[in-house]
Amino acid sequence: MQQLRDTLEEMLGEGLYQVIMSNPRDREKIWKAKVRPVMLKGSLVFQETAYIGTQVFHGNYAKADMIQRIMEYMERDFKQCEIETTGGKATALVSKRGRVAVKRSISGNKFPEYTSCGSNADKKGDGYLSHNRVKKYLLEEGKPVPFLIDLGVQTKDGKVVKASYDKFKQINRFLEFIEDILPTLPKGEEIHIIDFGCGKSYLTFAIYYYMKELQGLDVKITGLDLKADVIDKCNGLAVKYGYGGLRFLQGDIGDYKGDGNRVDMVVTLHACDTATDYALAKAVGWGAKAILSVPCCQHEVNRQIEAEILKPLLKYGLIKERVSALFTDAIRANLLEECGYEVKVLEFIDMEHTPKNILLRAVKKRDCAGDGVKKGTAVKEMTELLHVDTTLQKLLREQEENRQE
Repeated sequence: MQQLRDTLEEMLGEGLYQVIMSNPRDREKIWKAKVRPVMLKGSLVFQETAYIGTQVFHGNYAKADMIQRIMEYMERDFKQCEIETTGGKATALVSKRGRVAVKRSISGNKFPEYTSCGSNADKKGDGYLSHNRVKKYLLEEGKPVPFLIDLGVQTKDGKVVKASYDKFKQINRFLEFIEDILPTLPKGEEIHIIDFGCGKSYLTFAIYYYMKELQGLDVKITGLDLKADVIDKCNGLAVKYGYGGLRFLQGDIGDYKGDGNRVDMVVTLHACDTATDYALAKAVGWGAKAILSVPCCQHEVNRQIEAEILKPLLKYGLIKERVSALFTDAIRANLLEECGYEVKVLEFIDMEHTPKNILLRAVKKRDCAGDGVKKGTAVKEMTELLHVDTTLQKLLREQEENRQE
């Protein structure tokens, strides 16, 4: 650990861009932590962002205190630490025996200019350490990306179009979810992803570009949608960009059987109403390592829900609709947990600016054999109380019955 401490002593300063601690030992406690320098009231401090469950915690620390916190994190909570500065990068990896190896590389690349708010914004260095500095995105500003240019998000030289900056941030936000689950996917072999209800496929192209072009992974993505014209256009763009591992098929989620190959991740963004349930059931049946789902138009529970104790709440149509949608996604999240997944319910507002902003992120637990739904009573008791029986419940019961035959 002394080598890591020495590296932190050297690299934590004004030239620091960020520190990212990942690959948690126990995701139930803390699953990621980030550190960046900020200038507050004329003093350099280090801001920590800790991700615990679905909550995010912030704190500001002096250099010595921040180094001590990072050391404790690496001894107790994480197996990987990446330190980026204007002059280079260092990566620390903790082995199973607790040994730490630190590798360093020198980079001639400068991080982007940053702008700060206030009268001193023009002073050299103030912008970089500003509390409100511009974020460095996974898809970098200034680097042309073919699908972003066609989308109208970037100009041909890679500059982000001002009117499309929100869309640029939203695409990058989604890729951060992908980045978080990369350690759960197979290493050294092809990764197969299914995108149900892919639509215009902006995010599908983003996933492929990020994983294939930026991460160098062997990835195959299949997008499925009902609209023939959309599928034709997407296949044409995949050929245009030279994305050989990306293909699009026309079809219904419920009828799709797969191509016989292993499915590692399932993505389903705004698959309407029970289509989301079919996508989640498929993912469970295939034993997918990861699931990313943004549900939409949750009407099923709204049609069924009936509970005497909730009458004062359910008598208002708008409230009933919103509560039913939340119940629907809570049921889905709990059912995925019963199937051996670690589930987080996160906020994600996508490019369509929909009010549906819940993302379910499910990661298969390593110690789960994937042998179907575990016996549990919580969801069953709640749905019986509400007089609802969702499509996902029915589909998972069918899977269980088929396994027992």
